[in-house]
Amino acid sequence: MTIQQIKYVIGITETGSFNKAAEKMFVSQPSLTSTIHDLEDELGITIFNRSGRGVTLTNDGQEFVSSARQVYLSFQNLSEKYNENSNIKKKFGVSTQHYSFAVKSFVEMVKGFNTNEYEFAIRETKTKDVIEDVASLKSEIGILYLSDFNRKPIENLLKARDLEFHHLIDCKAYVYIWKGNPLAKKKEITFSDLKDYPCLSFEQTDGESFYFAEEILSTEEYNRTIKANDRASMLNLMIGLNGYTLCSGIICEELNGSDYCAIPFRDEDDKINRVMEIGYIVKKNFNLSSIGECYINEIKKYLGKN
Repeated sequence: MTIQQIKYVIGITETGSFNKAAEKMFVSQPSLTSTIHDLEDELGITIFNRSGRGVTLTNDGQEFVSSARQVYLSFQNLSEKYNENSNIKKKFGVSTQHYSFAVKSFVEMVKGFNTNEYEFAIRETKTKDVIEDVASLKSEIGILYLSDFNRKPIENLLKARDLEFHHLIDCKAYVYIWKGNPLAKKKEITFSDLKDYPCLSFEQTDGESFYFAEEILSTEEYNRTIKANDRASMLNLMIGLNGYTLCSGIICEELNGSDYCAIPFRDEDDKINRVMEIGYIVKKNFNLSSIGECYINEIKKYLGKN
């Protein structure tokens, strides 16, 4: 097995096609196919299911790619450390729940690197995908939160995927609305105040939204709920429908704009802990790359200021 073969497998996995991977990596399709067949014969497994619609990973392939990504990332880190003239384009990815501070920190981190030498990716996505992206090393770092409600099932899933959670900050719940909302001038907001307004939340994988919800009060009963897939749609719904969402209160106006505000949420039931513990997840016993360390430092710097 060679690093080149591992690179080819990762390329095919990311493109979902032998043809697209061959084109992207400047190799002929027959040569790429032959190389993968040789690797499968050497390993004694089938890595890819082939069909007219493209390729997908087999169960053995998924396990292999998870380990292969880690090997390839270590190779890139070694190359970066000992070979300044290396022409390998280094990759760094982050998967995150919908946090503007995570995107802002990513922007600041990228400014410190030459984008001709690095291939960067940030994915604002569903909670389950954040976990799976880091487990497969599609992303080096994932950003998500734990609470008293979701902690046990999320931690069990992290353990099963050989991941570990690192604390960044604890936050109480805030109500996020646009400044034209009738509630915008209140010093604090309760559920009674919100009963006439639609609750906005980010859509999760079917059948798994209960524990994977990004909103800390997801178990409450709401008169009206509307799902969105991205932050831009969420913000539009806040204006168009006077909707609200429940969040950490850490808002980046530079990205979201200044038309919105976060107001402390006051819970009538003081016995329930509404604290969000936001942190990042990585592979267990995994040493962050230099880029990963820079990214986490940018997050800590931003959270420290805000």
